[in-house]
Amino acid sequence: MSPPCESYVPRERLEAPEVFYPLRVWICADCLLVQLPPHIPAEDIFSDYAYFSSYSSSWVEHARVFTDDAVERLALDASSLVVEVASNDGYLLQHLVARGIPVLGVEPAANIATVARERGVPTHIAFLGEEEGHRLRSRYGPARLVVANNVFAHVPDVQDFSRGLAALLADDGWLSIEVPHLMRLIERSQYDTIYHEHFSYYTLLTAQRVLATAGLDVVDVEELASHGGSLRIWARQGRHATTRTRAVDDLLAEEARRGLHTLAGHLGFAEAVSRVKRDLLTFLASAANDGKRVVGYGAPGKGNTLLNHCGIRADLLPYTVDRNPFKQGKYLPGTHIPILAPEEIARDRPDFILLLPWNLRREIATQLDYVREWGCRLVVPIPSLDID
Repeated sequence: MSPPCESYVPRERLEAPEVFYPLRVWICADCLLVQLPPHIPAEDIFSDYAYFSSYSSSWVEHARVFTDDAVERLALDASSLVVEVASNDGYLLQHLVARGIPVLGVEPAANIATVARERGVPTHIAFLGEEEGHRLRSRYGPARLVVANNVFAHVPDVQDFSRGLAALLADDGWLSIEVPHLMRLIERSQYDTIYHEHFSYYTLLTAQRVLATAGLDVVDVEELASHGGSLRIWARQGRHATTRTRAVDDLLAEEARRGLHTLAGHLGFAEAVSRVKRDLLTFLASAANDGKRVVGYGAPGKGNTLLNHCGIRADLLPYTVDRNPFKQGKYLPGTHIPILAPEEIARDRPDFILLLPWNLRREIATQLDYVREWGCRLVVPIPSLDID
């Protein structure tokens, strides 16, 4: 049982009850799609949202490199409309605006869309589905490129969403999707990426099957390091998807070798999850017994899954810090651990810092290089406890 991972608690509501929902993952015995039941409507999660992509400089750079490559790969120019679904605060489309390429962001969170517009990124506030896709196409025209980064897992009705993507595309257009890869999630014990915002968890096989329901064929795939191991899937309308790269066949074959194309191949993950929990709790209890101070860095959704699952509260982790001012001064859902500004670390001089957004380990380690002055060490909980 866990609260919604982005439901940060203001001080005045600390004594109010919180709603916890089951965090139980299922797999379809027919199509093998790994799913979390939609206990919470997407509108309740994403209409007013706390995650701003631009607070991660490495993610903004990731987006810039992608846009540079896409411009070259697809020969994008001033006549090419690029639409990004779940465009957040304009972190990606801003790079295309700077090149004079027409763009449109589609973002359901009005508070974040406002920031994107202030950045000069035209943004339409809506949840994408088939009807909305046709409405946007008739208003803005067909898109040469549709980008859907880290949203494919966030929609409860994946078939309607896929039809919406298809509706946006020009007949000869390209779709690019980035989504965490279930194969890496299992391999690296990344269970903290399971939370109520993520309704589905994809292998390439299941992503291929979902897209096929909307007449979209996977033609290429890239493996990315982002978010602990993601896929960039390239797809096209059926009649333009005449060939696919060898990378697609190779990755499908690797998934099959690991057993992920069968129901039985998904067994055994629960024990790996239990090991992560035991190791982290053992470390925190030992540090407390030794009089050492451990604080957190970051307030990501994944961190709230980890902390609530492990039963960690402020006695073991007195606070965490986050660069996002929207979160500062609030408390983590469920655990009620306070979120402070990053400057608190220099004032407090803790012995250890637990990195909750472990996927940004390199970026955060650079930001925290100064803590070495007093012998502070960084702790990464996943895939296994690592004290640096």
